[in-house]
Amino acid sequence: EITLRIRADMPEQNYGANVAVSLQMPKATQSASCELPAAAQGQQAEYASAENRVIWALKKIQGGTEQCLRVRMTSATQCTEQTKKEVGPVSLNFEVPMYNVSSLQVKYLRIAESHKSYNPYRWVRYVTTSSSYVCRM
Repeated sequence: EITLRIRADMPEQNYGANVAVSLQMPKATQSASCELPAAAQGQQAEYASAENRVIWALKKIQGGTEQCLRVRMTSATQCTEQTKKEVGPVSLNFEVPMYNVSSLQVKYLRIAESHKSYNPYRWVRYVTTSSSYVCRM
């Protein structure tokens, strides 16, 4: 049994959106079943046997909260230390709307060449995205 916990370590007024967690399973894994808590809304988890990985999708995770997934796997061989070392890495993809980790802000923007066909809007959207967040175990 593998327990996977993720924590949104950011301010409570922010949230993570479109969170995708991927966990590589050992080579000897025959099948795996995923268990989400009863209160888990907007979440789904499945074992992709072709890729030999568990994929956990969360639509939204509020800042300061923690989510949990339990995976029960059936192995073709006896579970050894080598089998335990084959679990992982865990990779995440997510975005945090209206949050800027670096605290950089756009104060002034000037458009050098203006065309009649281009009408700019007066707003800035801050989004923090991840493209290769990997946690090795």
